[in-house]
Amino acid sequence: MFALVDCNNFYVSCERVFDPSLNGRPVVVLSNNDGCFIARSNEAKALGLPMGGPAFRFRDILRKHRVAVYSANFPLYGDMSSRVMNILAELAPGIEAYSIDEAFLDLSGFRLIGLVGHCRAVRQAVRRSTGIPVSVGIGPSKTLAKLANRIAKKKPEFDGVCLLEDEAAAREAMATMAVGEVWGIGRRHKEFLDRNGIRTALDLADAPEGWVRRHLHITGARVQAELNGRSCLPLELVRSRKQSICTSRSFGSAVTDREELGQAVAHFATKCALKLRGEKGVASLLTVFACTSPFEEPATRYWATRTVSLPLPTQDTLAVVKAAETVLEEIFRPGFRYKKAGVILSGISSHVEAPPPLTLFVEENAPCEPSTRLMAALDAVNSRYGQGTLRVASDTAESWKQQQEHLSPHYTTDWDDIIPIRP
Repeated sequence: MFALVDCNNFYVSCERVFDPSLNGRPVVVLSNNDGCFIARSNEAKALGLPMGGPAFRFRDILRKHRVAVYSANFPLYGDMSSRVMNILAELAPGIEAYSIDEAFLDLSGFRLIGLVGHCRAVRQAVRRSTGIPVSVGIGPSKTLAKLANRIAKKKPEFDGVCLLEDEAAAREAMATMAVGEVWGIGRRHKEFLDRNGIRTALDLADAPEGWVRRHLHITGARVQAELNGRSCLPLELVRSRKQSICTSRSFGSAVTDREELGQAVAHFATKCALKLRGEKGVASLLTVFACTSPFEEPATRYWATRTVSLPLPTQDTLAVVKAAETVLEEIFRPGFRYKKAGVILSGISSHVEAPPPLTLFVEENAPCEPSTRLMAALDAVNSRYGQGTLRVASDTAESWKQQQEHLSPHYTTDWDDIIPIRP
């Protein structure tokens, strides 16, 4: 048996943990540059505020109903996610952190003590230790656990925990779920299934297996098997290495200056290199892109991207920043109002898998050791005193950074923002 633990309205719940006055009040969290809704409390959903809706279009509703509006505080949300995952890891023999607010648990052997009772204890432990409310769905496959979680979240009578233990319960639940809401069924497959009269999860479960495999291939066949209670997707206890790492941002205001854009790209390259070291990998390819707003007039619209091979596979911030600045020099065009830029590292392998340097002038591994020591020292200082304490000189500008007019304090990741407790 599997359990899917999903944090309820996670970003909103994180804000409410540190400001209880938000409980019962409509709350929304905005995307980068305070653009669109990326999280809504149940009260905000009841007002008709749509997921992904542009905030400026709903300004009157926000003001009329005193909706609390927050800029996305990703350092806070990431830290709270880690706390939730640590609690879950103590309560199950296996855990797969599926996303920032979802995790699959292995419940093998828990039937003896009661699956529902144990999952209620999980909910209580997470709420007591972190303040975050969660819903739990339980089923014999990960897909059915996902379906059960949806029921647990939407139907109050389940009190946050839904178990689909037998075939009858699973079939009843599948009959109420549109096929497009099934985990693993994308938009194009949904349209195809709709055209062929398969409109619910139960319809897909009952479709001829050969027909499903022929038209939806192996992915669809696995989804169908999972809906019928045959587990095809084991827990991924060890996350595979990322194939690419990207850092990009939309700017708070348009950037026209080459030096200012370069400072932004240097910042993104620094972030990518840090993430790469966290993956214990080295990259051999680097991509830089920059573009204007898609809403600019055609004559003033510009999109540029270029990918280059790095001289040696590396995780060195200095090498990555230098390469990114060289690429930006090639793609930058004056006279445009740049609204977004980013850096992507790809061709990622481990130190062991990395090919030896193809050069006549550098001995194998000669440049790696001092670079590794330098990066270790850089990361140690920034880990202790805060990211950005030590950084490359080109990563200095602030004017390109995002608009975050409604940002809450970094309660758990910044010493200056920790809530003081007074007698």
